[in-house]
Amino acid sequence: MEWTCRLIDLAAYTVETVEVQALAFGLTDDEMSVRRRIVQRHAQFPGVRALGAFSPEGRLIGFGYGYPNLKDQWWSMVIEPYLARTGHADWLDDAFVVGELHVLPEWQGRGVGRTLLSLLCQGQDRTRILLSAVDEDTPARKLYYGVGFVDLAVPVLFPGNVRPYCVMGAELPLLVE
Repeated sequence: MEWTCRLIDLAAYTVETVEVQALAFGLTDDEMSVRRRIVQRHAQFPGVRALGAFSPEGRLIGFGYGYPNLKDQWWSMVIEPYLARTGHADWLDDAFVVGELHVLPEWQGRGVGRTLLSLLCQGQDRTRILLSAVDEDTPARKLYYGVGFVDLAVPVLFPGNVRPYCVMGAELPLLVE
């Protein structure tokens, strides 16, 4: 199956992106409601860049978005102490943050996530990429390791979430084919 990738207006695609995230990540209705508000807020960040992957029929099958790191933003403030403990606090400087990257389960393993991540990071005027991922052996983690990401802080506990996460970082350019 063929698919295409293009820039999207994150605010306009909030509902669709959260639906993809819910199916890819197993979100409840309450979590989806919270995620919609978060996506709307992130859509307003300076320098936000969002990409969508679409099926031949035009269905959103994956998406990714990111923005230049803001040290006074919630995510950055939560992870800073974890990065400081591991000697990686300087990674918050001059970094582009991948806020979300999700692909529908039936489209995983076809290069959609890799392409989205590669295009999202392409042409960045930053030297590093940061993201957080569930601290489990997942296909997403394998993808990140495969393009040059390393674990910077593990485990990271986000307020209101019982699952441990990992903060990962990569120098640009990514190691993509």
